[in-house]
Amino acid sequence: MQIADSVESFVLAVTEVAKGDEPGSAVSLLLLEVSQLLLAGGRLGAIEDVVPDDRFEPDAGPEPDGEQLRERLAALLAPIDVYHEVFDPYGPPEKPNAFRISDDLAGVVGELQHGLTHYREGRVSEALWWWQFSYLSNWGTTCSAVLRALQSLIAHVRLDSPLGAVPDGADTDDDGLTDEQLEQQAGDLMAAELGLKR
Repeated sequence: MQIADSVESFVLAVTEVAKGDEPGSAVSLLLLEVSQLLLAGGRLGAIEDVVPDDRFEPDAGPEPDGEQLRERLAALLAPIDVYHEVFDPYGPPEKPNAFRISDDLAGVVGELQHGLTHYREGRVSEALWWWQFSYLSNWGTTCSAVLRALQSLIAHVRLDSPLGAVPDGADTDDDGLTDEQLEQQAGDLMAAELGLKR
């Protein structure tokens, strides 16, 4: 099934990127993988509601611990991990909130793995229902926000446009670095990834 293949590909790719073996291509690879997952999500959103075979969700067993994945991604993306997003573009006006790419991706992987457990145990309708429900309720919005952040990072570097300073109180890191130092690190990281000199 194409959706399951896309889900499994995303989970495997993010796990590989998090190992940090290829830090110079991390942002580009994540941009591609998130884009591909959103294509699968778009299919889930476009089809009619999936109704699982069973009235109650079968026990999928213990949820995988995503903390190690989250920590590895956070270390890899440290200078560019925090981004800002307005949660609901159709809701009442609100100030942008700070999020972390590492938190978001680890959370999405956890949600997708839940459906993969059902799929691998032969409960295809349950897996599809879960992926559709969680796409509409959470990971679709989360991935869209992460995609905008990753695309913005690449655009800033390619267009030689410095990253903006982090607003006071929005930096959720406690690393002792100033906003200017974080901005410099983020720019250096992206320039190195794209093979540009700064």
